[in-house]
Amino acid sequence: MATDASFVEYLCDQAGLGSRLTSKRMFGEYALYVDGKVVAFACDNQVFVKPTPAGRALLPNAREGRPYPPAKPHLLMVDELEDRQLWQRVLLDTAQALPAPVPRKRAAKSAGRATR
Repeated sequence: MATDASFVEYLCDQAGLGSRLTSKRMFGEYALYVDGKVVAFACDNQVFVKPTPAGRALLPNAREGRPYPPAKPHLLMVDELEDRQLWQRVLLDTAQALPAPVPRKRAAKSAGRATR
């Protein structure tokens, strides 16, 4: 089951981070970014936060789950989403704990093209 766009809109509105929190659709699901860092996934209308010591400290009783089959376990947020301050803190602290994204390499242009 794919995640509803309205659920992702709710997640972004509930966080109250404005343009700092963005989402990108990926294979029917969504990745959530804070300041350009992937911090969580919305899959099957559930939220899976990347596990960090900061996130675990804020969510000591959180269950774990996998956002998609080969993924490592993530922190599954359910009722905690109703607490706006907690949701915002989890996003910000997780982003701070994660390394900066690695810049993507551009594809090399071909040296020459064959002509007919």
